[in-house]
Amino acid sequence: MTQYTFRTHLLALAIAILTMSGCKEEKAQKPDSVYTENTVDDTFNNPLLPSGADPWTIYHEGSYYYIKSDAGAISLMRTPDITDLRNAERKVVWTAPATGDHSKEVWAPEIHNINGHWYIYVAADDGDNRNHRMFVLENTSADPFEGEFIIKSKIKTDPEDNWAIDGSIFSYNDTFYFIWSGWEHPKENGGIETQNIYIAEMSNPWTIASDRVLLSTPEHDWERNWEYPDVWNPDAPVYVNEGPQMLAHGNKVHIIYSASGCWTPFYALGILTMHKDGDIMDPASWNKGKDPIFQQSEENEVYGTGHNSFFKSPDGTEDWILYHANDTPTDGCSDKRSPRAQKISWSSDDMPVLGIPIATSQTLQKPSGTPIK
Repeated sequence: MTQYTFRTHLLALAIAILTMSGCKEEKAQKPDSVYTENTVDDTFNNPLLPSGADPWTIYHEGSYYYIKSDAGAISLMRTPDITDLRNAERKVVWTAPATGDHSKEVWAPEIHNINGHWYIYVAADDGDNRNHRMFVLENTSADPFEGEFIIKSKIKTDPEDNWAIDGSIFSYNDTFYFIWSGWEHPKENGGIETQNIYIAEMSNPWTIASDRVLLSTPEHDWERNWEYPDVWNPDAPVYVNEGPQMLAHGNKVHIIYSASGCWTPFYALGILTMHKDGDIMDPASWNKGKDPIFQQSEENEVYGTGHNSFFKSPDGTEDWILYHANDTPTDGCSDKRSPRAQKISWSSDDMPVLGIPIATSQTLQKPSGTPIK
């Protein structure tokens, strides 16, 4: 009886081991996709692309549209996951002509969907920086990857037709406004003027309908960094306010702008703030922050943080900043600038809290609602 029981147990144990081994072998042969708990990745690391300055994106009908200038052309990218730009659908949607007033130095394009049409706002010139102006392209197709973007108009920002770059359009209280970086006067004999932030009303997406109003000029020390060893050392100071972006929350309206030379590691973001009931065209309605709200982090090895845009997470619950930065303090305004994203928060009095630029080694959660492959 004892011997029989012992052998029976041995046989049962052997069968159990073989059965377990068979199960393990079968599981190992199954496709990895079956085990979503091991393959789902809802995280990302910056940068989103190896290079790309002045990043801009818009979320429209389930997709992010990311736009960038590319050696005299404008490329458009489309993806449901803004953190996966490397695998986004992409297309060159416009190429600059060989000659003319918008043939060279194609800078900082933005794409907007207005009343069912697509518009691209972009700075360009004829090869002479003094002639940089803003232009708007239009595509009447419902899908910006279809149809054709054509030059709709040069945007004449003031009667003198002054130098202008980094233009952005937004609607507030049923009126369109244009904000941009410009010179006070035309420069006739070379050189560079101080760059200021201006605003004007628009009668339609391509026409300025009011006098321009000065909102910001570089006045604080942190806005006036221009000289940096081994990067650029011009003969005269170059003070910069540029890249304005509107950001509204609660009872306040903000314009976030970039300051100091992009060729320095001190390129940073400043803020103008107005109560929502103020007069958006009255400079007295705006308060300017005394300190930058976002700047380089030597500890995290992120430099030259600036020229940003903002976007919502796919489910609309989170606000994010999209900006470019460098990995070293001497990379300057080169193609080493790369797009990066991180979540922002809000203070109890409706002020944006951008934090510090996050190191590329730090893994982040994707925006809430991002579809996972």
